[in-house]
Amino acid sequence: LGMVVPAALQRSVVSPAGRHTASLIFPHGSGDTGQGARAWIKQILNQDMAFQHIKVIYPMAPARPYTPMKGAFSNVWFDRYKICNNCPEHIESIDSMCRGLTDLINDEVKNGIAKNRILIGGFSMGGGMAMHLAFRFHQDLAGLFALSSFLNKDSAVYQALKRNEDALPELFQCHGTADELVLYSWGEETNKMLKSLGVSASLHTFPNLNHELNRTEIEKLKSWIVKKLPVEAPKTN
Repeated sequence: LGMVVPAALQRSVVSPAGRHTASLIFPHGSGDTGQGARAWIKQILNQDMAFQHIKVIYPMAPARPYTPMKGAFSNVWFDRYKICNNCPEHIESIDSMCRGLTDLINDEVKNGIAKNRILIGGFSMGGGMAMHLAFRFHQDLAGLFALSSFLNKDSAVYQALKRNEDALPELFQCHGTADELVLYSWGEETNKMLKSLGVSASLHTFPNLNHELNRTEIEKLKSWIVKKLPVEAPKTN
């Protein structure tokens, strides 16, 4: 059999109000959809997370058997043996989705958007996915963010960064101290480990926030996005 070509990921898109000069890819958390992640942020902000010049893309993970749910089908970016930070990663499924999301990045590049004008980041598993994608395969992106996310202790990301010589994209991380699913300490440990490997990484802490998003966090994220992807002055001839 030849290579299985993954079907293009379904996506929900918020178009920029003005001229499209940058793109943001936001992978959802496990069991969610692109439409669901968009609706959740819209509910928090009372409007879409929208920009003058940035196209926001919420891709959807295809359904696959998910081990933590006893093999039931779920929209997850990759499988996990269990939800913990000291078990091995399910690297085959991570890498196959890195290919699917790379296609999405390439679509934007074909539309004339430079790699250094593309950001990727997401919530929970979506943030984990963003770290694999940017730090292992696309170190020339504008930056990445991870909200309530973590990497396993001997993550392939750490292995790749140990061998890396190139400049790395900046990481914007947020985590609630009351998170009962992805412990705050896992996020903190991920942040420290990435910093020790040369990543410029910030960690924004939200007291009493569980495994969820809130308005302060999204507003902070939006400011950071615009700082990384500023409006470009129109070219004059």
